[in-house]
Amino acid sequence: MVDTDTWCLGDFVRAHSSLSERTLSAYQTDIRLFAEWVSRSHIESPAEVTRTLVRRYIASLSTRQLARRSIARKAAALRRYFRWAIAEGVVSIDPTIGLHVSAGPGRLPRVLDRRQLEQLLDGPAPEDEPAWRRCRDDAVLEILYGSGVRVSELCTLQLDQIKLAERVLIVWGKGSKQRRAPLGEPSAEALQAWLAIRHEVVPAEARSAVFANERGKQLTPRDVRRIIDRRSPTPTHPHALRHTFATHLLDGGADLRAVQELLGHADVATTQRYTHVSRERLRSAYLQSHPRA
Repeated sequence: MVDTDTWCLGDFVRAHSSLSERTLSAYQTDIRLFAEWVSRSHIESPAEVTRTLVRRYIASLSTRQLARRSIARKAAALRRYFRWAIAEGVVSIDPTIGLHVSAGPGRLPRVLDRRQLEQLLDGPAPEDEPAWRRCRDDAVLEILYGSGVRVSELCTLQLDQIKLAERVLIVWGKGSKQRRAPLGEPSAEALQAWLAIRHEVVPAEARSAVFANERGKQLTPRDVRRIIDRRSPTPTHPHALRHTFATHLLDGGADLRAVQELLGHADVATTQRYTHVSRERLRSAYLQSHPRA
């Protein structure tokens, strides 16, 4: 077993509380697995880790046939951990300096087609579904597609972040950056309908959380996944609604920089992948429709 006190994992997590729970959990797991691996070489603390040891570890992951993206994420976790450890005086030398692992070609985001969107947003409710849940789920799905917010941003949404008169949401994205996400008419109507009955469903303990689950707790990404599983005819990840939001904007002629701002991307390169999706959709339409394609 790894001594988490020696590796200061608790302090590391607390220092990075601005990251999503999912990212923090992944980083914790990656660092703990690395610590377990080096302990086989009788290395018990991060201060004993050398650059050679880190590179041997990355090489061992490759021999286990892990996906390049998984290896790149583990390397990123180690770089972030040791940068923090240097700043906190836990170690005196950063063994990850110069460590870079390519994630390989990125996968294009999945975009929902019209039929899938209609099923998610306007499909019939299951016979035994309570009216309050239908109302909540409508608001959740309309906001995910209509505003393009991240699932984590939706789950943590508070009442004072809603500006219905201005038709915007004030959301806190990655790195605790604030931005204004638009509320389209269907999103605003669905949200208003939910807010009208929210007090009947959400207990006082949930305080000002906009959305809650069946247990009266603040909605979680897993709850959102269940909402989509109930509605979607095919397996669909919640993030696909954000991908579809961005792609439909670009298909409609929106400026790339504007889409970047709406999505809350720090780097426009992250937004540019949606232009590849749009090009693929255009090519597909050409091949299917043109008689000489």
